[in-house]
Amino acid sequence: MTLLHTVASFIVALGVLIVVHEYGHYLVARLCGVKVLRFSVGFGRPLATWRKGRDQTEWVIAAIPFGGYVKMLDEREAPVAPREAARAFNRQGVLKRSLIVTAGPAFNFLFAIAVYAGLYMVGLPEARPVLAEPPAATLAKAAGVRGGELVRAIDGQPVATWQELRWRVLQAALQREPLSLELISTRDQISSVTLDLRDYPAAEVESDVLERIGLRLYRPTLEPVLGQVVSGGAAERAGLEQGDRVTHIDGRPVPTWEDLVREVRRRPGREAALRIERGELSMTLQVTPEDVAVNGERIGRIGAAPEIPAAHAERIFVQVRHGPLDSLVQAVAKTWDISVFSLRMLGRMLLGQVSWKNLSGPVTIADFAGQSAQLGWIPYLTFLALISISLGVLNLLPIPPLDGGHLMFYAVEILKGSPASDRAIEFGQRVGIALLLVLMAFAFYNDLTRLFAG
Repeated sequence: MTLLHTVASFIVALGVLIVVHEYGHYLVARLCGVKVLRFSVGFGRPLATWRKGRDQTEWVIAAIPFGGYVKMLDEREAPVAPREAARAFNRQGVLKRSLIVTAGPAFNFLFAIAVYAGLYMVGLPEARPVLAEPPAATLAKAAGVRGGELVRAIDGQPVATWQELRWRVLQAALQREPLSLELISTRDQISSVTLDLRDYPAAEVESDVLERIGLRLYRPTLEPVLGQVVSGGAAERAGLEQGDRVTHIDGRPVPTWEDLVREVRRRPGREAALRIERGELSMTLQVTPEDVAVNGERIGRIGAAPEIPAAHAERIFVQVRHGPLDSLVQAVAKTWDISVFSLRMLGRMLLGQVSWKNLSGPVTIADFAGQSAQLGWIPYLTFLALISISLGVLNLLPIPPLDGGHLMFYAVEILKGSPASDRAIEFGQRVGIALLLVLMAFAFYNDLTRLFAG
């Protein structure tokens, strides 16, 4: 994955999410009769400018892509002609102003719902929640998980995919709640086990929770044959192709796919010689696994997936597809769950129960943007939906100058019957900006720590 690819994926993601958020403000402002002077994607010096519409709104793409804004007619910022005073933002009632401010985060949530609903309707092949044998001295082992079981339900609610299982376990770990898993063995026998997560350390939710508990995805023994080569990855750059069989790495035999993965993980950023068979040909290719950080460990990746025989695919994969209405319901529920989970995580951070290491900044987000784009359009859209939800939640926090800060002042106005004083608003803005700067500093520090220290 090249730096240019990562930067491009990040800028596209920012552009999409900024346009979605600001268009919410713009559209509702227009519907409320407020004149919009400028719609800007980015800050700073304009790179491209054009005017359109009855009001000749100025549309701008600016040099600094970390945000955007919608500038409306407002008597507090500049003189307004008497004939247009009724269209000024400050002349609108508190309800209209609240709707305009809320529209930005609301559009972020609607965007995520639309993405998830579309993906549910298209249908995706996902891993079934089939469990591998858990390591000794783990909760799963102590609860009676033996390996090979299919998880049919959690606390009586059916689960169909590994991601659903992961999400439910992560929520329970954060809330420190016991989980009851209904299992189906390889002999179709139904049993139930309980994972007692009441003593699970909340500070550990940033790690791989399932691995710590002992819940591992079942992986059948596969031959070291490449079934997919990620575009732009180390494998593709080295000349590896779909169907290649890897027999040795640096002279070491690799009889299974797991052996190949193990050897690649041991070589982050170090060139390795892969002996491969391609049809009747045999050759050696030099590949340098990418150096990535996973759970505080530096590992190597080449960007390739195994070839999975049809017999294995039926056991470990399931096609998840819903009708339009059910997809919409599922998308709303998923967006709601992620939003609530984000707020709970933030609350635990403020209480010191969860590490601030969970806070991510632009470097980490850019890295995820590049990785998801490299995997294909479905992971990239999923990434956009997740970040859109995070942006919506963040903007609704009651911190000036975020949208939630404006809503807080409007709530005060409703309660006292008059707007908050200019002095109170100015003080709130200063405190809010200081708090945001502290959060940004934490996030940037975490980015640098992940980047240089793993």
